[in-house]
Amino acid sequence: MKMRQSLSHFERALEAETEIDRDRREALRRAAERRARKRAIERHTRDGQARFILLSITLATTAVVVSILMFRLLYVLLE
Repeated sequence: MKMRQSLSHFERALEAETEIDRDRREALRRAAERRARKRAIERHTRDGQARFILLSITLATTAVVVSILMFRLLYVLLE
C-alpha cells in the first residue's frame, strides 16, 4: 500500500513538474516572439528614417543644382 502511495505521489509530482515546464516554455516562446516583433518594428522605423533623410538630402541637392544651372544659363543668355 505504501509503495502505491509513493508511486502515486511521484506521478502527481511528475505531472505537476511537467505542467510547470510546459508553462515556462510557453512563456519563453511568447517572450521571444515579443522581442522579435519589437526588433522588427525598430528595424523598420530605423530604415524608414534613413530613407526619409536620404530623400530630403536628394531633394535639397537637386534644388540647389537646378538653381545654379538655371542662373548660369540665364547669365550666359543675357550676356
